Amino acid sequence: MDYRPHRLAALRSALAARECDAMLVTSLPNIRYLTGFSGSAALLVVFAHAPTVLITDFRYAVQVHEEVGDHATIRIELTSLWTGLRDVLAAADYGTRIAFESAHVVFADYERLAEFGPRWQWKGSVGLVEALRERKDDGELALIREAVRIAEAALERTIAEVRVGLSERQVAGILELHLRDLGSDAPPFETIVAAGERAALPHARASARLLQAGEFLLIDFGATFGGYCSDITRTFALQSVKPEMQHVHDIVREATLSASAGVRAGMRGRDADAIARGYIESRGFGDLFGHSLGHGIGLEVHEGPRVARTADAPLAERAVVTIEPGIYKPGWGGVRIEDDVFLAEDGPLVLTSFPRELRVIG
Repeated sequence: MDYRPHRLAALRSALAARECDAMLVTSLPNIRYLTGFSGSAALLVVFAHAPTVLITDFRYAVQVHEEVGDHATIRIELTSLWTGLRDVLAAADYGTRIAFESAHVVFADYERLAEFGPRWQWKGSVGLVEALRERKDDGELALIREAVRIAEAALERTIAEVRVGLSERQVAGILELHLRDLGSDAPPFETIVAAGERAALPHARASARLLQAGEFLLIDFGATFGGYCSDITRTFALQSVKPEMQHVHDIVREATLSASAGVRAGMRGRDADAIARGYIESRGFGDLFGHSLGHGIGLEVHEGPRVARTADAPLAERAVVTIEPGIYKPGWGGVRIEDDVFLAEDGPLVLTSFPRELRVIG
């Protein structure tokens, strides 16, 4: 089923509620969501009562027709996309109140809009398309499931090749090669491989540090399939496990399992966060879990809804969120276990199945 007409209709309803005649969409993930276009240069005008217009350049003259089809009128602009936008608006007679994505339009581009003249009233908006994207349709869910499958298969292959003495960068390279071989379009973010004391850095970059026996190896990565992301973290032990390593890992594992089982659509993000955070705090490690519990994933690896102690908004039904509690002890190491969870109408469905026990590798 092609969901693009439904997505455009939902956006038009949102524009009508805000008394806007059209919307300028500049966020590339939002343009892809609404039209299917995956190029790196585009502007999209969604009119409330006229056909949608997509403006791109010569590089995508073939691709845009293949991806978009008849879901938008396509304009190939040979000079500037903004010149094309001005011409499209000047030729249209469908109203003058135009919403724009104020979270994505830089000031220099806003000045371009102002230079179009007083005929148009530009109204900043935040999150109109992103709110629609939180609810995943069956097609999106299938793509995320495949991204999860690819990621887990690549991780299984990778840990079979991990050896003490390799560098973090080498491990990241092995993993990324397997991701490509198994069908990932591209990494959705920079792969995190952190060993020993560096596992206490939640967003550590893979470095030249060599893996050593008796320490943690934290791997946080994802795959992309059909534009949709997965995001998975597992923490391993290299050759042996010390009692403290097992103790901390057990706490994070239980926090992950309880939050993944307890999260529900309609629950506030802060209440979902509290499931894992409360357990970690009860075990005496609350000060060492400093980041949010999770976030939405889809066309972007970080999107709505937020699963954080400051998030009051309810979690959308059919959202896919990460559940990723962690404990990080500076100078010692850290543990994070991350799953991807679909918030179905009848409860959470954990999409990731890679074992969560502390596995000894290397």
